[in-house]
Amino acid sequence: MSSYTTDSFFDGKIRVMQARRGYRFSIDAVLLAYHAAPRLGEKILDLGTGCGIIALILASRCADLKIYAVEFQAELADLASANVQQNRLAECISVLHTDMKLLTRQMTSGPFDLIVSNPPFYSPGSGRINPDSQRAIARHEIKAELADVLQTTRRMLRTSGRFVTIFSAERTTDLLSQMRDEKLEPKMIRLIHSNRKSDAKLILVEGIKCGRPGVKVVPPLYIYEETGDYTADVQPMFEL
Repeated sequence: MSSYTTDSFFDGKIRVMQARRGYRFSIDAVLLAYHAAPRLGEKILDLGTGCGIIALILASRCADLKIYAVEFQAELADLASANVQQNRLAECISVLHTDMKLLTRQMTSGPFDLIVSNPPFYSPGSGRINPDSQRAIARHEIKAELADVLQTTRRMLRTSGRFVTIFSAERTTDLLSQMRDEKLEPKMIRLIHSNRKSDAKLILVEGIKCGRPGVKVVPPLYIYEETGDYTADVQPMFEL
C-alpha cells in the first residue's frame, strides 16, 4: 500500500498528495485561505506550508501572485514541491525547505505584501503529543513557537502589509498580545464554532504591520449545520 494518498478538492481543480498516516491538512487551511483574500499581483509568504495546500488554493483563486511557501520538515517540503508541480503552479509558487527563524529578505528578493500562517496551536506542555512526528510538529510548538511565527512575520512583512492567521481560541490573549508586541496590530477578529451550540474553538485574526489601533470583530463563523452539512457561509470557501 502506498504511504501517500492523492485527493481532489474544489471540484477536482486542485489535487493534493498527502501522507496516509502523517500530517494531513484540515478545514483550518481552507478557512484561512479564504479569509486571506489575496489581491492581484501580491507577493505572499506561507509560513509552515505543510503539503502546500494554502499556497495552492491562493494561487488557484487569484491571478498573478508570487508565493513563497516555507516548510521546516524535509518530507513535507518535498511533498509540497510535488503538489506544486502536479497542479502546474511552479511559475507562481516556490517552496523553501528552511527554518523560518533563518528566513531573510535576501532569500525572497525583498519583503511581502501578505503573510499567512496556520501555526501549531498547542504549547509543548499541553495535551497529548501525537506519536507521529509530522502531526506532533504541526500541532505542538516543538520546532516553531507562536513567537517565532510573529517575529518572522514582522521581519519579512512590509510596512502596512497584512498578516492573516488561524489559531486556538483559548489562546486568543497570547496571540493578540504577542501580535501587538511585534507591531502587527490586530484589525479583524472572527471566532469559529463547529456549530451554533458549541463554544468557539478557533479564531481568525488579520493584523496590519505598524497599523493604527482599532479592531473590527465580525460575525462568528459556524462550520456545520445540525444535519452535518457545511453552512451557507462555509460552502463558498470550497469554491475557486
